[in-house]
Amino acid sequence: MFQFISPPLPHFIFCGEDTYPAGGRHSDRSGIGVFDLLIVTRGCLYMAEESVPLIIPAGSFALLRPDRSHRTTEPCREETHFFWAHFQTLGSWHETEAELAPTVLRPDDVLHEIHRFAYYLPRAGTLLSPDAAYAWLRQLLALQSHASSSSQWRQQLVFQELLLRLQEDTKLPESNSYLKIAGEAAAFLRRNYRDALTYKAMSEALHFHFNYISLCMKRAYGCTPLQYLTRYRVEQAKRLLIDTDESVGRIAEETGFGSSPYFVRCFSRQVGTTPGSFRMQFR
Repeated sequence: MFQFISPPLPHFIFCGEDTYPAGGRHSDRSGIGVFDLLIVTRGCLYMAEESVPLIIPAGSFALLRPDRSHRTTEPCREETHFFWAHFQTLGSWHETEAELAPTVLRPDDVLHEIHRFAYYLPRAGTLLSPDAAYAWLRQLLALQSHASSSSQWRQQLVFQELLLRLQEDTKLPESNSYLKIAGEAAAFLRRNYRDALTYKAMSEALHFHFNYISLCMKRAYGCTPLQYLTRYRVEQAKRLLIDTDESVGRIAEETGFGSSPYFVRCFSRQVGTTPGSFRMQFR
């Protein structure tokens, strides 16, 4: 599978559809510079990306890397129709197996740290709802014939719906179930950041022992639940310091830190300056 760090989200470039007769072959290409998504509606494509074989039957898809060569391993045995879509990302991405290196998402600026997230797309798979995916692709083709800015904007929205469909229709390997648990834990912490973190409440909400939840978050995000929660609270505090005139003590209460001294220590450790000095930078 591929891991994309977003934002920015992968962006749509161009799409099309082709029909190959029996004996037809997909073009051999190398380093085309864009991700190439192939979705077969009937027939089958027989391909390889460098040494990795890719057999793509009807109702399935494959995602080809922008920096490798791909080729046909054998011609189509029957008439084969497929959609293709090219896309790229301005953010970081890499291919990953079951084990992921711990990732701590760093801020691009003072407000955006916690809003970055890992976005996963399978390398290949079978669509559970192929007709829905085909419908998104037909919309992309229809929008492509219009040059207006609103059509281009709509293209990006439709493309994100297509990627979400691919993600939802194909399950991660069982060994990667920790990603789902880590994501649910992160969402729980964001919802309840104003409250005191209790191991019991988190375990009961997620139906896993807190030690296991913590292990999953360390593998997925490179931090413990408490570290994640502290980072998120600091990000909420930044917004209040910039957008309101509330006192540091009041902001400490509203963001779940409780005491002002503890808030100042956590904020200074993460941001490198005190809440008061941070506020003065924007006033």
